[in-house]
Amino acid sequence: MFHPRRSRRGFSLIELLIVIAIILIIIMFAVPKFRSAMMHARETSALVSIRTIHSAQAQYESQFNRYATTLAELGPPATGSPGPAAADLIPTALAHGLKDQYKFTLTGVPGGYQVHADPEVYGSSGGISFYSDQSMEIRANYGPGPATASSPEYGEAAPASGAAPAAGAPSR
Repeated sequence: MFHPRRSRRGFSLIELLIVIAIILIIIMFAVPKFRSAMMHARETSALVSIRTIHSAQAQYESQFNRYATTLAELGPPATGSPGPAAADLIPTALAHGLKDQYKFTLTGVPGGYQVHADPEVYGSSGGISFYSDQSMEIRANYGPGPATASSPEYGEAAPASGAAPAAGAPSR
């Protein structure tokens, strides 16, 4: 007896496995690029935050005749109106010292201040540590250690791998 061929419905197991394999290959190439882009975005955000701190310090100094010695002094007050203890010049997250997986510290020094921005996890949160002071020059260390006043100015030194500094670096 002759049976007519039934029409085929759906995909075979082999076809599904091939599609899954292709998707996995695409993901394998996309994830490192995505991680790199996210790390670059966090580094750029750290630079913007340092510039925000500089602007806040200039305003704080003009209002209170001295530089703030902590990030809390630049941040919003817990209650009441702004004053020298909490001038409401930077966002709360930055005033707490942690923003976009970078740790920020502000230290008062005679006649000025120092700002440090270091990735929470070097190589994952970010690949660059930053340092700046009242001169407003931003210095960078492309290694796992913190940047210091003797580190090269950001944008003038390329990482050891020879790659160009991140976009947004100041040019002269």
